[in-house]
Amino acid sequence: CEVQADTIPNSEVWSGGFPCQDISVARGASKRLGLDGFRSGLFFEFANLISQRNPRVVVIENVGGLYNSNEGRDFGIILQKMTSLGYAVAWRLLNSRYFGVPQSRPRVYLCCWKDSPTKALMAMFDKEGAHKTANERKGFITEEGNEGEYPRVPEVAYCLAATSGRHTGTDWSRTYVVCHDGVRRLTPIEYERLQGFPDNWTLPASYIDNDDTDTLRYTAIGNAVSVPVVEWLARRVHNLLDSSITELDKDQALSYVPEFR
Repeated sequence: CEVQADTIPNSEVWSGGFPCQDISVARGASKRLGLDGFRSGLFFEFANLISQRNPRVVVIENVGGLYNSNEGRDFGIILQKMTSLGYAVAWRLLNSRYFGVPQSRPRVYLCCWKDSPTKALMAMFDKEGAHKTANERKGFITEEGNEGEYPRVPEVAYCLAATSGRHTGTDWSRTYVVCHDGVRRLTPIEYERLQGFPDNWTLPASYIDNDDTDTLRYTAIGNAVSVPVVEWLARRVHNLLDSSITELDKDQALSYVPEFR
């Protein structure tokens, strides 16, 4: 809220978002305030900065609950706001498990491109479409490795939470490692690997070996975006920035979107 637009360096691409706490279905029975909440409502502060600096491209990420927060009205507000600023918006739900890491982490990504519906669309979609396994939940209960060999882990981890997983029993934090003498929680390095980070990426320079330090690492990794997903999208945006591609007509555009094939 205190950032002044004129202090932001010039940049063609902005990537960011806004807190998910008021949108996420992980709130359980608690009411989701959506964009009315003081945390997720920071979208409006972000949009205000965008309106003053007008970057060519804005990439936004948030949880899948953004689609149905306040019965979908919040998502509509975001689309209306970005289009009112002159951006064409393409969006897609991308799951990390299909980008090379064994973690089911569905997230909504929006590519907002100034005055170019075609580049927004082509950044988010391709004509090849996307693979989706027939039984997505099977990977959560199918263990890897040979019988009798430990440790054992499921083929696919549940979505990592921004906690250590010690005190909760939700889908978002219940992936455990089975050892010959019991089970244990994931280590910070295992968390990093499931997000596509190099080992010890979150290890502080002055490391103190205690639960407090590890908790901070779990929080940072659980709040992060999966590296392979963002890398995929970033490469596509980069390749389109200086492209001279002309705008597609309606039929050409629909050929890129799998649902319309």
